[in-house]
Amino acid sequence: MNAVANFFSRLVNRYLPDPLVIAVILTFVTLLLAMGVEGTSFLTATQYWGDGFWDLLEFTMQMALVLLAGYMLAKAPLVDRLLDTLISGVSNPRTAIIVATLVGGVGSWLNWGFGLVIGGIVAQKLALHVRGLHYPLAIAAAYSGFALYGIGLSGSVPLVIATEDHFLQDQIGIIGLGETVFSPVILTTAALVIVLLPLFNALLHPKRDDEITEIDPSTVPTPTESDTGEEGERTLGSWLNNSPAVGLVIGALGMLWVVLHFSNGGSLELNTVNFIFLFLGLLLFARPSRYLATLQDGVRTIAGIIIQYPFYAGIMAILVGSGLMVTISEGFASAASAESLPVWSFLSGGLINILAPSGGGQWAVQGPVMVETAQALGADVAATAVAVQVGDQWTNMIQPFWILPVLAISKLHLRDVMGYLVLVLGFLGVLFGGAMLTWGYLAA
Repeated sequence: MNAVANFFSRLVNRYLPDPLVIAVILTFVTLLLAMGVEGTSFLTATQYWGDGFWDLLEFTMQMALVLLAGYMLAKAPLVDRLLDTLISGVSNPRTAIIVATLVGGVGSWLNWGFGLVIGGIVAQKLALHVRGLHYPLAIAAAYSGFALYGIGLSGSVPLVIATEDHFLQDQIGIIGLGETVFSPVILTTAALVIVLLPLFNALLHPKRDDEITEIDPSTVPTPTESDTGEEGERTLGSWLNNSPAVGLVIGALGMLWVVLHFSNGGSLELNTVNFIFLFLGLLLFARPSRYLATLQDGVRTIAGIIIQYPFYAGIMAILVGSGLMVTISEGFASAASAESLPVWSFLSGGLINILAPSGGGQWAVQGPVMVETAQALGADVAATAVAVQVGDQWTNMIQPFWILPVLAISKLHLRDVMGYLVLVLGFLGVLFGGAMLTWGYLAA
């Protein structure tokens, strides 16, 4: 296993470009596919691309805040000490890989934004704490836990089809989480991932010292760099800047809103997660000066997101505008039977996700095709819908879109971790594919 992991790591390190270059390459691949498959003219495809380039601005800001507010929360003194306590008993590199995978996986199952941030930060802490830990693998392991988000509490497709007045309600009604996320097949699949993926990742850890890359401590901001706590001149302004009352009061107000939100039946959506992260961070830091000083370190982690996400919005616009996404979905669906449709949905979701990594947006276009096919074949609609989501989360392992926040935290490059994630992709492909095939036959 080590030999295979080392081979893929060397291969990826030699040939894989940075995420921005990959986004540019995928843009031209999508343009060529739209022209060759759909007969869309170059100028028309370019029009789709430019018109949709800014469609993800709101989501880009949300993702930036997930990372930034989550980073701030994890760097709050109390949380920082709790995380240090969590890893204090870990001394073996393979055990550290298991812990990083578990934290990323459980966090992503609870909420994908939380999982991305907390997994990366814990992996970084483990790398500082455990001697001989291969840092790129620790980060890859933490990110691999993201494969659980789609069958967790924040999966886009399960939440959409469980919501009143969703766009396919007339065709399929409301499908509750009990039939998707909490169905026996999906709960079993999630349990298998939680148990087997950490062990698989641990087996990938290099044995020879010359193959191990440890973390460079100088790349990690220290408390002394960010927590100045200096009061400066004794003025009203400086007193307010350093007064714990400011953070405590506004943080408490934010937490009060959270209580009201959930007591009134509110859901845990992305904006709610950001709100909780932001105001809980202010509450725990207390002093605005400490919060703002740490914020300066956190801001550096979001540059890649701001620049690259619009490129994927443009790619999505080409896929939708040209009809290419529907064509791909119909191509996979045409080969399916009632029993095998979930597997074909899984594969089509995975392929489309490489070009357009957006679970909710992907389902809006792919969903009607897959639902119509499921009803025509007599296949299980819930299994078919969730299979699209599982395919989406499967190829996220090699799609740079989602890993950008983790790379920003770790200060690593995509090529440092991708070799390991290719192997994770293969492992999860067998596990997820088997689960979808089983569900298809059980439900038919």
